[in-house]
Amino acid sequence: MILVRQHGESGPPALLGEWLDARGIAYVVSDSRTNHTPDVREFEAVASLGCRYSPVDADVPQVAAEIALITRAVEHDVPVLGLCYGGQVLAHVLGGTIEAAPTPEFGWREIETDEPDAVPSGPWLLWHYQRFTVPPGATAIARTRDATQAFRHGRHLGLQFHPESTTDIVEGWARKDVEKLKTVGVTDGLALIEAPAEQQDAARQAAFRLFDAFRGESA
Repeated sequence: MILVRQHGESGPPALLGEWLDARGIAYVVSDSRTNHTPDVREFEAVASLGCRYSPVDADVPQVAAEIALITRAVEHDVPVLGLCYGGQVLAHVLGGTIEAAPTPEFGWREIETDEPDAVPSGPWLLWHYQRFTVPPGATAIARTRDATQAFRHGRHLGLQFHPESTTDIVEGWARKDVEKLKTVGVTDGLALIEAPAEQQDAARQAAFRLFDAFRGESA
């Protein structure tokens, strides 16, 4: 069984949930905003989704709870798939740092990948103002010119992009972030996520390949 950690209504499992259903994999969606913290030892893997916070907001109870949960997963060798915020939490727990991204990344981006079978080149949906550094002992396996996009540490995989998200979901983020985007020079966030149906379907298929590869590596 997989533990899926959700951190708000605007960041659902989406394509990750579709993949779990399609593969017949049992899973539990747990909300980090509640007081209930699952025992990670009861699960074969943990997937931590996106969030409006980052690990630097450790004074926020739900962030502190997620850092503690991912720390326990690492301590007990329960594989973690970190997706954007989840990737930042994983990097933080492993000793990496979280910093303001000199160039925040939004919308569709291609990545350079060293492991295309495990992390396809995309294009992927990105939406982040901060970025992680590669933690000690980890290997960077994908990147854009502006940030590391994926690292592997044992059976853990941290990502800076959103393979789980759809354009409908990111459209919601763009609408909420209108004023914040202006502060980093983005005047039309919605335009950055427009994509034909063929591209969206290709991203869904690439996400399934990524999730399949993670499960194979973490088994």
